[in-house]
Amino acid sequence: MAITGYRKLAVAATLTIATSSQGLLTTASKSDGVYKYNFATVPLLAELIKLITSALLLSRQMTADPKGTIITKDWRNTMLYPIPSLIYLVHNNVQFMTLKYVDPATYQILGNLKIVTTGILFRVMLKRHLNKLQWIALALLMVGATTSQIGCSGSGLSAPMQGYMLGVLSACLSALAGVYTEKLMKMNDDNLYWQNLQLYSFGVVFNAARLLIDDINVGFVHGFTLFPSTMLRGYDAVTWMVVCNLAFTGLLVSWIMKFADTIVKVYSTSMAMMVTMVLSVFLFDIAINLQLVLGIITASMSLQLYYINPLDLIPSANRHDGLSQASR
Repeated sequence: MAITGYRKLAVAATLTIATSSQGLLTTASKSDGVYKYNFATVPLLAELIKLITSALLLSRQMTADPKGTIITKDWRNTMLYPIPSLIYLVHNNVQFMTLKYVDPATYQILGNLKIVTTGILFRVMLKRHLNKLQWIALALLMVGATTSQIGCSGSGLSAPMQGYMLGVLSACLSALAGVYTEKLMKMNDDNLYWQNLQLYSFGVVFNAARLLIDDINVGFVHGFTLFPSTMLRGYDAVTWMVVCNLAFTGLLVSWIMKFADTIVKVYSTSMAMMVTMVLSVFLFDIAINLQLVLGIITASMSLQLYYINPLDLIPSANRHDGLSQASR
């Protein structure tokens, strides 16, 4: 079941709001400019919330419609689900290495390459056709996002070649994780909540393993992070809002991957970045500039261009002439 029209727009808008809220909430969770909590625990708790939510929704679905709830219990199928977590694990390490060579603003700008690489993998891995207008639209989205970021960051893109190469690799890994997840979610008619249950189970394992490795590397000087008393140290209401918003965003993305496509996610996250910039102008007294305005306009044009029906670009008289000739 694919979603179209206003439902797709509503889901995309919700994801945009949730994604833009994440950055603002994360900033608000700082106290005197620093995190009083272990930020690495946030993804683990978000994965746990997604796992529990998926289990509860699956249980309700099986109770309401046991015959209509499709579940594939095959270990070969299950072993495909750790792959997104592994890709993100590699991506996080590449991200860390990239930031050794480039500043955060340059890294974000290089990250816009994932817009076009997503389109390429979308075509190669999912065999989905994109027309010329859609390719142009994705290129415009990349240009619009980059323009707005350059305007807000003032970055001159000055970095060694290793930084650029790692930045491109990071963008490709991000695109690969998204497209592979969509391929995984659509490879059969399994219930979404069952698929999420498998996906988030491995997410919990990998995030817990990361925290354990971090503890071992520093000799447990901060205690055993996986203990609740240590994990929740420094947490307050805003921190829990960060965790819950991240969990909600993840659940929404999995729904989009199942019933829409990766491109919807790309547009939502790109537009969320610009929404965050606009809100930052008002919340943090940042001066608005021409590049931000031009970036938003370009991205909006890209959105319209990607989803436009090519037939709408043909004058109605010419369209009717073409149809009458084709019918002869």
